[in-house]
Amino acid sequence: MAAETDSNAKNVDVDFSNYVALRNKRRDYEWQIVWRNVLAFIYLHAASLYGLYLIFTGKAKVVTFLFAVVFASIAAMGVTAGAHRLWAHRAYKARWPLRLFLAILQTVAFQNHIYEWVRDHRVHHKFTETDADPHNAKRGFFFSHIGWLMLRKHKDVLEKGALVDMSDIEGDPIVMIQKKTYLVVMPLLCFILPAWMPVALWNENAWASWYVASIFRYTISLHFTWLVNSAAHIWGNRPYDKYIGATDHKVVAMLAFGEGWHNYHHVFPWDYKAAELGDYRTNLSTALIDLAAKWGLAYDLKTVSMEMIRKRVTRTGDGTHPLGMKNEEDDHHHPENPIWGWDDTDMPEEDRKLAEIANKVD
Repeated sequence: MAAETDSNAKNVDVDFSNYVALRNKRRDYEWQIVWRNVLAFIYLHAASLYGLYLIFTGKAKVVTFLFAVVFASIAAMGVTAGAHRLWAHRAYKARWPLRLFLAILQTVAFQNHIYEWVRDHRVHHKFTETDADPHNAKRGFFFSHIGWLMLRKHKDVLEKGALVDMSDIEGDPIVMIQKKTYLVVMPLLCFILPAWMPVALWNENAWASWYVASIFRYTISLHFTWLVNSAAHIWGNRPYDKYIGATDHKVVAMLAFGEGWHNYHHVFPWDYKAAELGDYRTNLSTALIDLAAKWGLAYDLKTVSMEMIRKRVTRTGDGTHPLGMKNEEDDHHHPENPIWGWDDTDMPEEDRKLAEIANKVD
């Protein structure tokens, strides 16, 4: 009888241990909702719908709508050419006037300050589509698009994020000043300024200006950026590496000013073009960087040689690239070691040697 009791006690202990382990494991995925963000998104989308109503009913002036489009496009460059290609990936270098200009535009775009943006993006590249990925696409379209901003970060995101080298960002005084002043400067540049300008310059109704030039403009620009995290990790071709989730998506590339060539970008994150394109129709961010390079404001523009592209599409591509042929033999079962950009210590030395650098300054 005693033996039977001991056996039952052991079973209870095992069951309880399994329950605790399961509870702790599930806690990693439990929805710890950030209600402040949820309410903010509800307001943004409701107000944006009202802004659309004002546009289509003519209660907001056409010039105000055009101003919103231009203002959003200019601000987007602070994210694409600035926070993304310059600071997150070290794909090129910029002199202080260009860095200051891009930091101001990135503040206008309001997608968190540069330091946090870069940290999260480097973690995304190093640990893409794992629990350490802030917007892990394997958790579904909604999560990778907007849901990740409504929930507390998975513990792996915090743990891996603490390991990412941010010394270069901490050494940039422009970035650190932006971080310190962000909560004061951002509302002025992102919301107050674009709402005030139509009223002051062409006598727009103040409320129409607020809903169209500020709220509608900001909300739509967010969705264009989020599509890179969601749609460009689900639908599209994988010409360079069919074993990773990121895809090349032309529509996203046009809406996000060149950031939708995502399969290429995850294979070669240190290319300042973030794409293998020779024109600017779907990559306006590259046009801005090239223009800055002509003025001497951007230099050391890193890009991928045709030899590197040929080797990669032949080895791992899905056959949709003109240089590659579809390989039916699945001899590559996992993604190659991911890197976040040029200064990542895991970047192969061979890639550094084969990379092409334009406007190089020793």
